Amino acid sequence: MSSKEKISKHDYVIKCKKAAAQGNVVAQNTLGYLYLNGQGITSDYAKAAQWFQKAAEQGYSAAQYNLSIMYKLGQGVEKNTAEALMWLKAAAHKGHTEAQVNLGNQYYQGTDCEQDYVNATMWWLIAQQNSQIDIEHQKEAAQKKMSPQQISDAQRLATAWHAKV
Repeated sequence: MSSKEKISKHDYVIKCKKAAAQGNVVAQNTLGYLYLNGQGITSDYAKAAQWFQKAAEQGYSAAQYNLSIMYKLGQGVEKNTAEALMWLKAAAHKGHTEAQVNLGNQYYQGTDCEQDYVNATMWWLIAQQNSQIDIEHQKEAAQKKMSPQQISDAQRLATAWHAKV
């Protein structure tokens, strides 16, 4: 479907459903988003989570991130912080910048995982290298609580992560 093509919301949903049923991960994620927000379709968190799950299981990082939020909030699925963290990590490892920032935040705060300033800083450094985001204040706050060795470890881990990608 070209960006110049004008179609109704209803027709867009039909095209998304068809492509999603054929296994297109972008369409599956988009359909999840449409169900989540009730855009052109009746809002249904359970269906949103199902479509995010289909795309997430195929390795689509945006869907992995979206599914992590669904599990964290208990929207359309039973709230499950371990499952939320697993999908957040999967998206972060696939290079999803928002997932990387949020994973860093979780490590920094010790939310649903053990507090770890080295991993928090590592994920923020990775996210910053992947995008033009400004997370200096987060890094500075963490580094005030870290030893020089921990700061060095975080920088080394971020560099090693980028070398693998």
